[in-house]
Amino acid sequence: KVSIETRKRLARAAFNHTASYDAAIATWFSEVEGDFPTELHLGFKKVQSLRYGENPHQRGAFYVDAAASPEAPPIVQQLHGAQLSFNNILDLDAARRVVDEFALPCCVIIKHNNPCGVSVAEHVNVAYERAFSFDPVSAFGGVYALNRVVDAELAEEMAKVFIEVVSAPAFEQEALEILTRKADIRILVDPGRRHSYGYRMDMKKIAGGLLVQDRDLEPDERDTMRVVTSRQPTEPEWEDLLFGWRVAKHVKSNAIVVTKNLTTVGVGAGQMSRVDSSRIALQKAQHSFEGAAVASDAFFPFPDALEVVADAGVTCAIHPGGSKRDQEVRDVAEARGMAMVMTGRRHFRH
Repeated sequence: KVSIETRKRLARAAFNHTASYDAAIATWFSEVEGDFPTELHLGFKKVQSLRYGENPHQRGAFYVDAAASPEAPPIVQQLHGAQLSFNNILDLDAARRVVDEFALPCCVIIKHNNPCGVSVAEHVNVAYERAFSFDPVSAFGGVYALNRVVDAELAEEMAKVFIEVVSAPAFEQEALEILTRKADIRILVDPGRRHSYGYRMDMKKIAGGLLVQDRDLEPDERDTMRVVTSRQPTEPEWEDLLFGWRVAKHVKSNAIVVTKNLTTVGVGAGQMSRVDSSRIALQKAQHSFEGAAVASDAFFPFPDALEVVADAGVTCAIHPGGSKRDQEVRDVAEARGMAMVMTGRRHFRH
């Protein structure tokens, strides 16, 4: 005789299986329908229990989208270290999103879901050194993502600091031997470049509902932007402006990102006023701001935030425009001899 407990367990498994199948069919029809379907059915499968959630008093578990492409898994192969925590997974996702912005060798360091160091260089080892040197204090215990193979030389440098998680497409054998001497580092292999795999929707849970939007993936091309000052940006300035603009959309609003030589040299994140984000970006300085570029994820509502970075030596700025005081902001740029670019597109991140 089959016990009630066994019958309930098998019934639960059967209904979960058929529900997932029905959700997959509904999802396919929703994609055919296009835009946002009238009803949204999501199928997620639990892959692991977590020690706890965002804080020790919260329970946690990790689920993956049953419809996700196997070519772009939400979690990647782990080679070494303890189980990823709730916060590790959040920060790893943020790091992957930033590093996927760049085809050139790149290093991204994430702390509390914000970039605290990003650099692009001719070699990933140089990108790592520049990203780390921007803010070594915040980089302590961070989540690191790279888009090139980690060699022994880079592993030696990484082994000198406390890193929670490092993710890269591959690790040379000698590099693994160096890094695995540290018991407290989590090492992951990640193929990267998820933009082409259908991760097009972004969802935010609220009490009693779900907000759904397109992911902020649309590229902002240089030829769609407007230079609104008499001085045009130089080519090196253009490179820093476009680099900073790509980074800024991954920084919590209000976001101010100061860049120089394709490296973040100032990041002001999550402030309620834009001028405070500018001030914080300058406080993190490990480098001179002379000749640097500033990116703002939304328009400058007043000239003050621009004046703060201009006083420090920033020579060019990029922002969406659209403020009632755009002309005042532009006048400040003109008076300082700055080049200013307006993109016409905002990149808030809450």
